[in-house]
Amino acid sequence: MDPHLLRTFVTVAHRGSFSAAAEELGYTQSAVSQQIAALEADLGLALLRRRPVEPTPAGARLLEHAEPLLLRLGAARADVLRAAAAPSPRLTLAASPLALTENLAVRLARPPRGELTIRATSRDDVAAVVASGEADLGLVDGIAAPSDPLRLPDVGPLSTIGVGEQDLVVALQEGHPLAGRAGLRLADLVDALWLQTPLCPVERLRDIAGDGFRIGMTYTGDDLHTVLRLVAAGHGLTLLPAGAASPAAVPLVAPRVVHRIELLHGTLAGHAERVAENLRR
Repeated sequence: MDPHLLRTFVTVAHRGSFSAAAEELGYTQSAVSQQIAALEADLGLALLRRRPVEPTPAGARLLEHAEPLLLRLGAARADVLRAAAAPSPRLTLAASPLALTENLAVRLARPPRGELTIRATSRDDVAAVVASGEADLGLVDGIAAPSDPLRLPDVGPLSTIGVGEQDLVVALQEGHPLAGRAGLRLADLVDALWLQTPLCPVERLRDIAGDGFRIGMTYTGDDLHTVLRLVAAGHGLTLLPAGAASPAAVPLVAPRVVHRIELLHGTLAGHAERVAENLRR
């Protein structure tokens, strides 16, 4: 299958419109229609319904394969170009919301100094941004067992290494009945009301401790100060790294999980290699 046709198919499926896809891709609507028709002819299957525009069962199955394939192709291209590129003092570092800790920020200040852009990126997108060449390095954070790697999407030939771990705490409203405890177990909090955020997805808590963890409010942003304000107002509990939580937070003592940070990178040379080395130690 032609990757250009796959990319057009994925764009139409996501936008739900031939015209919107044509605008995004810089094609005419007729060209988009012809490309979809060519892909359907190649497979001998209808992939998109036209009114409304949505994948058929075969199209939905192809979509599951097409997106990872396109990511891998983009990663392969970026890796080859990165390896052949002349070293540059200009770097872009993609970082998920809680990945750039005070300690890592200090490590970035070590020589050699160059022009560095920090690109705020969601946890789910850090690996893809680095693999595609949009960023030279990536820092991603998440909840994991001590020394266990994070669960990252397979988007290409990236190297990963742990560069930081912090204890987790349960962020509570001041005056909460559990405030002031020496420690809390996650299993004792399954019936509590939780704040659902990208910083601490409730689904991850259920993976660790089973069902429960009622959602009191969902916040789709990743601003730490907003999360703390919502916790302080009583909208729910959340887990945060010890260094980012409010004074009312209580240490999580069981199970033994931590806030882990990993450095992601492809082929390194010159300034990027030295910055990566600074972050590793």
